[in-house]
Amino acid sequence: MNRLLDFLAGPRQMRLESGETLRLLTAMEVLEARREAAELAGEEREKALCSNACLLSRALERGGKPVYPSGRAVLEQLRVEEIARLAGIWAEFNRTFNPSVREGQEELDKLKKDWSTRRKSALSGVCSIIFGRCPRRIGSGR
Repeated sequence: MNRLLDFLAGPRQMRLESGETLRLLTAMEVLEARREAAELAGEEREKALCSNACLLSRALERGGKPVYPSGRAVLEQLRVEEIARLAGIWAEFNRTFNPSVREGQEELDKLKKDWSTRRKSALSGVCSIIFGRCPRRIGSGR
């Protein structure tokens, strides 16, 4: 059963061309990364870079072991462009295989709006043969 759940959940890590792997993080690891980033960032504008570095320090592995011991080490050893590139790869991987509850919210909101603005009648959208086919609603058509 666990193997089935693992399959349905998708991969937990992805291999990079460099031979290193990026893995999905647990909620606790993300919280720890955020806390570390808050300590590293001196100014508001530094938060994004520090957050990315701290996430990478936890997600980037070689041989199953972290490549960098901390976000500070990532900042000391990688250029800004490399941190941004790796963080972008990780973010896309995370969105694909670890979707947020909020993913798809825009489409859901559109469907709710279409439903609430549909034509209403005493028949609640059910047409009888006497009245013929109901005209198609304008909107998503779902």
